[in-house]
Amino acid sequence: MNSPHATDPAAAPRGLFSWRKHWASRFGTAPFLPMSRSEIDALAWDSCDIILVTGDAYVDHPSFGMALIGRLLEAQGFRVGIISQPDWRSAAAFRALGRPNLFFGVTAGNMDSMVNRYTADRKPRSDDAYTPHGEANRRPDRALVVYAQRCREAFPGSNVVIGSIEASLRRIAHYDYWSDKVRRSVLSDSKADLLLYGNAERAVVELAHRLAAGESIGDIRDLRGSAFMVSRGWLPGEGWSEIDSTTVDTPGVLIRHADPYTVTVAGAAGSPCGGSAGEVGDQVGEEAAGGARVVQWHRQSYARMPKLDRARTAIRLPSYEQVAADPLLYAHASRVLHLESNPGNARALVQAHGERDVWLNPPPLPLGTAEIDGVFAAPFQRRPHPAYGEARIPAFEMIRFSVNIMRGCFGGCTFCSITEHEGRIIQSRSEQSILHEIEEIRERTPGFTGIISDLGGPTANMYRLACKDRQIEAACRRLSCVFPGICENLDTDHTPLLQLYRKARALPGVKKVLISSGLRYDLAVRDPAYVRELVRHHVGGYLKIAPEHTEEGPLAHMMKPGMGSYEQFRQMFEKFSREAGKEQYLIPYFIAAHPGTSDDDMLRLALWLKRNNFRLDQVQTFLPTPMALATAMYHSGRNPLQRVGHGSGSVETARGARQRRLHKAFLRYHDPDNWPLLREALRRMGRADLIGNGRQHLVPYTQPHGSGAPRTVPLKSRPARPRSAGALPVK
Repeated sequence: MNSPHATDPAAAPRGLFSWRKHWASRFGTAPFLPMSRSEIDALAWDSCDIILVTGDAYVDHPSFGMALIGRLLEAQGFRVGIISQPDWRSAAAFRALGRPNLFFGVTAGNMDSMVNRYTADRKPRSDDAYTPHGEANRRPDRALVVYAQRCREAFPGSNVVIGSIEASLRRIAHYDYWSDKVRRSVLSDSKADLLLYGNAERAVVELAHRLAAGESIGDIRDLRGSAFMVSRGWLPGEGWSEIDSTTVDTPGVLIRHADPYTVTVAGAAGSPCGGSAGEVGDQVGEEAAGGARVVQWHRQSYARMPKLDRARTAIRLPSYEQVAADPLLYAHASRVLHLESNPGNARALVQAHGERDVWLNPPPLPLGTAEIDGVFAAPFQRRPHPAYGEARIPAFEMIRFSVNIMRGCFGGCTFCSITEHEGRIIQSRSEQSILHEIEEIRERTPGFTGIISDLGGPTANMYRLACKDRQIEAACRRLSCVFPGICENLDTDHTPLLQLYRKARALPGVKKVLISSGLRYDLAVRDPAYVRELVRHHVGGYLKIAPEHTEEGPLAHMMKPGMGSYEQFRQMFEKFSREAGKEQYLIPYFIAAHPGTSDDDMLRLALWLKRNNFRLDQVQTFLPTPMALATAMYHSGRNPLQRVGHGSGSVETARGARQRRLHKAFLRYHDPDNWPLLREALRRMGRADLIGNGRQHLVPYTQPHGSGAPRTVPLKSRPARPRSAGALPVK
């Protein structure tokens, strides 16, 4: 390998801005990264070093991935062009900026293209927030694969690198909800040279400089956060070992007996000529390999193998063919991948696809505060490219007055993709960097009225929270720092965030700073001073939070806190709102049809909603996104949060369209269109006592005009009297 320390967790990473700038830095910065040949000519460039292809409209703002990566590469001295939402029906649009000197960087955009284009019911969406005027159908299905192939067609022989969230979530064999099957790694389908997953700033900067120095992309095999395809059985070099984790429930310790035909050195320990041939191999650790007992052999060696060097160890996952055929092995592979996600201790992973392997280097090391400040310090115009004229881009309108203060999430919610993409370690910007961006919004963003719409990120209140001990953090293999309870090693002090809030709202020209990102309320209740400050100064009448469910079973499969934390936060919220003399409301979010959720769980949630006078307008049905733990539960019927084996229990899952509609209907029990489905379900569940016109009932007997269903339930289906024994009370 070219840089042996690149994949070593113990090695300090090279500074993001320590590279000598590429010679093209003499051209300076572009007002906007060019999207046309005429713009390239106006900049006096003869070509682009790197061309970024994206499924989103180009908005020169740090919340848009291609703008952030493009400006970072520009700061390294490279000439960067952007091809935005190209017509994929031919290769012509991919030739617009010419052949890149170094590589095409390809992404589907800020969202997985299938999530972007289809609902949880697999129906096409009517709009696209990342497109001018919200126009739909401006990107293909599986855009990453299509774009990469078109780049190859436009300029055969060019280097093609894929990245961003669609690449992150599809880097190994993965269940695809829309085709209802396990698909190959996107590397295999796209034929890309390299895949960069996660926050890829370190990898993309190093890749660009090494290619510019003359290295071949096929020789660059040591970038953390990268994946590539190699010949079956390939290892990076001497001293590397491979752990076989392609099976589950391997019984006992394996014994390899001496080969009588092997010529060995006389007297060697454990050889046929000296000593006894005892147990051979190294029991690496069951949790480390997802529960399978794994032994690594040395060729012609019969002594116990020494402890493996994690930095030079790869774990072999079950192959694509295995996980496609066996849901149990799919769940096992998912468990192994997630256990190997901490940059401090993760090992390389390898998965066979036919006669070739997909090799994944360990995850990228997080950026330091100075580095992430540098990324956000680029000269962003903070608005869409002029080519769009006055067109409204909904995603930009949503974030134009917001500021991202951190990355990552240590919550580990099983249905969420943040962990798979950004990781569990929080990467926070400095106060100075954040306050400067607010001032930039005030001075440069048209339409600013003095209100910052959000000061947050993946979560509202994880800013500068981290493990109290770096060594413990580097060794930790927990999938969540806050489930089933908050880790005793987690620093939950919100003081730095409080100081940031106070300084932000004290800036001249800033009237109010709202907090709209998802609030982790189980952390917030640990610090009443934070809740008080939030409620008094940073809530605009409504605060959205996400308990997701009320019942223990679904919550355990989500890795979400129980309703005790919600009730504690609600009481604080209402108390501090009264003290401030404000009428403010909590708006809870819930998920229907999540794995581990029964019909009875959804009924109990519906009754809770009615008791608390909630009538939800927008509800979310579980959408199985690639590579998420909850998706593994949905597909396999097994729980990868626990050791997976033939004897492990199954996970109850709403897979059929009718049951998924029912779970969603429970969340909207007040909608007359849902009453026929709910009445049928309640009778089937033995809860017809909840059908009636009283306050204790969930749905009425009668159906209003215009709902397309009978107006009255047949008398024989009505209970003689409300059931009391075992009934769930409704206030």
